[in-house]
Amino acid sequence: MSRQPKQLGSPVVIQFVKNMRSITWSEGQHGAKDFIIEGDNLERPVTGAIWLPNSQSKKISLVLCGHGASGDRYQEPIPYLARQLGSLDDTAILSIDGPVHGLRMIAPGGREAFFKEMQNPNFIDHMVRDWTIAYETVVSEYDFKPEKLGYFGLSMGTMFGIPLLASNLNFDTAVIGLCGSSGAASLIGTRLLEDAAKISHPTFFIMQLEDELFDREGYLALFDALSAEDKRLHANPGLHPEVPTEEIDFSIDFLNQHLTKRNQKREIKPLSE
Repeated sequence: MSRQPKQLGSPVVIQFVKNMRSITWSEGQHGAKDFIIEGDNLERPVTGAIWLPNSQSKKISLVLCGHGASGDRYQEPIPYLARQLGSLDDTAILSIDGPVHGLRMIAPGGREAFFKEMQNPNFIDHMVRDWTIAYETVVSEYDFKPEKLGYFGLSMGTMFGIPLLASNLNFDTAVIGLCGSSGAASLIGTRLLEDAAKISHPTFFIMQLEDELFDREGYLALFDALSAEDKRLHANPGLHPEVPTEEIDFSIDFLNQHLTKRNQKREIKPLSE
C-alpha cells in the first residue's frame, strides 16, 4: 500500500473532514496496528486492529474478522488466521471489537454485557454500521480497494457476520458458524434467517454437535437458509468452544482458495449413478 500512518509508536490523529471522523493509530498486539475511530456523528468509537501484508501493491485481498462474545479483536483464532493468511503477502486482515468488548468494553464485559446489549432492538444494525465505518475508514487511510473481500467470524462473529454479509459490501467468501437461529440467538433468529437467504457467495459453516448454546435444529435451519450454491458444513463432536484446530486450518484454506482464484467453480463428480 502506498501510504502508512505516521509515528505509530506515538499515536497520531488523522482527520477525515468529509465524514467528520478521526482515526488514532497505535502499536497493537501480534504484529497488528490498533486504531480508534471517533467522530461527532458516531454514537460510539469504533476500535479494532489491522494486519498489513508485506506487499506494497494496491491489489490485495481483505478479510474482516469478527470475534466471539467472550473475547475481543485479538481472540483466537484471529491472530493465528492473520499469521497464516498474512504470509501470502497480498492479504490484509481487519478485526474490530464487538459492541461492548475490547477497547470499548462495558462492565462486566463478556457474555453478560453482550446479553444486555442484545436487548437493544437496533444492536445488529449498529454493529453492521460499525463494520462499515471501519472498512471505509481503513480503506481510505491506506488508499486501496480490495480485489477480493472475505469474512471470518464464529459465534457472536456469525450473529453480526450474517447481517454484514447481507449488506451492501461485496463479499466473495466467508467462514461462519457456532451459531443457529434458536438457542442463544432466539431473539434475532428471524433476522438471521432472512439475512442468510441473501448470501450467495461460497460459505463454510462450522457446527458443534453438543453445543450448549445452540441446538442442532437451529444450526441446520441457519445453514439451510444460505442461498450459496457452494456451501459446506462440517460438524464435530464437542461443546461450543471445542472446535478442532484442523477446522481452522480448513477455514484458512477455504478463504485462500476463494480469495486468490478468480471464477472458482466447484466441481461435483458423483461416486455412482
